[in-house]
Amino acid sequence: MTLGHLTRVAVDTVRISAPTIVEGALGRLSVEVCDERLDWWSTRVLARARVHMTAEGLENAPRDEAFVVMSNHQSLYDIPVLFQALKRRVRMVAKTELFKVPLWGHAMRVAGFVEVDRHNRSKAIASLRAAQAELERGTSIWIAPEGTRSESGKLQPFKKGGFHLALEAGARILPVTIVGTRDALLARGFRVKNGAVVQVFIHPPVDPQAFGKERREDLIGVVRAAIGSRLPYGRDGS
Repeated sequence: MTLGHLTRVAVDTVRISAPTIVEGALGRLSVEVCDERLDWWSTRVLARARVHMTAEGLENAPRDEAFVVMSNHQSLYDIPVLFQALKRRVRMVAKTELFKVPLWGHAMRVAGFVEVDRHNRSKAIASLRAAQAELERGTSIWIAPEGTRSESGKLQPFKKGGFHLALEAGARILPVTIVGTRDALLARGFRVKNGAVVQVFIHPPVDPQAFGKERREDLIGVVRAAIGSRLPYGRDGS
């Protein structure tokens, strides 16, 4: 099940993207409207692939707090799964190329997505400030500390940018483990499989202020251990 499914997902994506782009250009786009569209889109994407999802540990994520959400990253299906599992306003860090698309980039910024350019220090600092502003507005920011999807499903080395953001913003890190999205679509795959069983484990938040900049490696280790603890590859997920 590939071409037909991906075509329907593309149509659903256009259905939320087209009005978002127009309203963004006209200055009529609200974050609340974006929330509704992302919820509709993520629900449809999972339903079309008949994904059976369960979430455990929602009590660890009080709704009146914005987090830097960190999870393992195995599949493009991680994105709709996180929207549906966390049931809160979540935006993600996206590569700068997407923000260069006319109109689309502006709509992404209005919606609260955060641009990241790892090759330009001044832009990286601006991205950090944008992410801090979204956190202050009550938006949780999702970052995949591996930086890219894992082809094996095992945890890859963690990049430090998200931990720097959490330390600077004074936000707690919410570790999340996603199991099963690889069964729907592999990291570099093109074939979507129906009926994947996906489990999401939301772990207790980690306060980066308890570690400080001096113990950032310890902070990374604690978050990595939490995420890896529910992966089927051992406690560190590797």
